[in-house]
Amino acid sequence: MKTALWLYLFLFIAFFDLHAQYPILTPFAISLGAAPSFIGLMMGLYSITHLPGNLMASVYVDRFGSRPFIVISLLLAGAILLFQAYVTNPWQLLLLRSIAGFVLAFLSPACLSLLARLSTDISEQGKLMAGNGLVHTLASVVSPAAGAFLVAKLGFTAAFYILGWILIITAILAMFFIKESKIAPASKANQNAQPEISSPNHHTIEQSGDTLKSTSLSWKIFMIPIGLSCALGILTFELPLMVQNNGSIMTTGLLFTVISIGSLITLCMLFINKYNPAYRTILGTIALTVLYFLLASNLSIPFMLLLLLIGMCKGIVFPALSHWLIQVSDGERYGRTFSMLAIASSIGAFLGPFLAGHLRDFISPYFIAFVILAVALAFNALPERTPPKLTLPV
Repeated sequence: MKTALWLYLFLFIAFFDLHAQYPILTPFAISLGAAPSFIGLMMGLYSITHLPGNLMASVYVDRFGSRPFIVISLLLAGAILLFQAYVTNPWQLLLLRSIAGFVLAFLSPACLSLLARLSTDISEQGKLMAGNGLVHTLASVVSPAAGAFLVAKLGFTAAFYILGWILIITAILAMFFIKESKIAPASKANQNAQPEISSPNHHTIEQSGDTLKSTSLSWKIFMIPIGLSCALGILTFELPLMVQNNGSIMTTGLLFTVISIGSLITLCMLFINKYNPAYRTILGTIALTVLYFLLASNLSIPFMLLLLLIGMCKGIVFPALSHWLIQVSDGERYGRTFSMLAIASSIGAFLGPFLAGHLRDFISPYFIAFVILAVALAFNALPERTPPKLTLPV
């Protein structure tokens, strides 16, 4: 698993760099004269420009492998940050963020596809996905506060410049240390095979009483990442604006860190990975839906506590969703499967900030998130359990 360790290291650096921008992009756009509706459009376009990149990744990651796309995405993203350090008006920032959305669209499908190909065992694949979520969360725990600290001490220009060079150096190192897996993915039949017990009379009892009915890969599953990304995009849009009125940029970084700490808590609960990923995905999304309703209701519940719980749900759902998609895919086209996941996430990440930026004066953005999550859940039900089967010889 040497490749997995190197990949986790580079993912940590990349995620650290990207998440460090969360608390500073909105204040930076405001300093250039951007209105909240423009900021929502900018964040939405960053996500929607993922789509052509995701569509290309769905074909070319399976054909050419993951490493070229990981290296090129990081390299170009770093170069864009260097240019971003010198923008002087909101439209320049909008253009650069849109280009960044396209080049980074290849990163997630390429990384997840490479991780999925490192093992033929479905349980081991689930652990690799959980490891990806853990690395992502560890990076996001410290990166928002680090990004805010850089801006507070050095200013926007120096902060973007430093973050850009970190990505470029990471891309160069990834070129030499990330190796493509030579393990062929297991077939779907092998992944879904259930253990059998044979009696002396050759009676075969299928041990499926505690298993879940096989679920085919359906477009309905991708409604969940649309809802999740929409809700989290709204939160990412709202927190800096909320603090901008009565706080500092360091406070924004702290709020994002609280969410990440919540994710870290559940990711460290390794026993959760023993449960079926479909159940973890659906039940975690239900809990997240309830939390957004509580945010929209303005009840006397500590805001920090709600953010911590949202982070805990996030730490449950995202690794489980990736694991679930591995189980229901054909076991061969991981690049295409995870590109579809990235496309769904891009659509949700576009809708969230866009709707929040244009409707926040009329309705709580958190209520919008609640409704979209509820709609996503309406299309997905928990898989049914199959009864035990007894196969007798003819």
